[in-house]
Amino acid sequence: MAIPVALRGDFKASQLRGLARKTKDGPQARRLLAVAAIYDGATRTEAAKIGGVGLQIIRDWVMRFNARGAPGLLDGKSPGQPSKLNECATPGDCADDRERPDRRRSTV
Repeated sequence: MAIPVALRGDFKASQLRGLARKTKDGPQARRLLAVAAIYDGATRTEAAKIGGVGLQIIRDWVMRFNARGAPGLLDGKSPGQPSKLNECATPGDCADDRERPDRRRSTV
């Protein structure tokens, strides 16, 4: 059995519950409550039941919490697919490249 990742020491379970109560982000509150349970001495399996996830996800949450604190438990924006258009292919971006000729100076 692997040794669980230790939690950072500058938080207490009561602080995390307070943050969970104040946050308007439901998934972050669920993650904070699961981590607070670990601070209270619950097993990672019990914390996984509280969070509604598996043990690997709990480990990921603890790693994010240790690295960035409570904001680390917010959902990040997914990078998604990179744009297939280059910077000049989007409308209005490269207007200088497509200037119209001046009719007054044209000899055609």
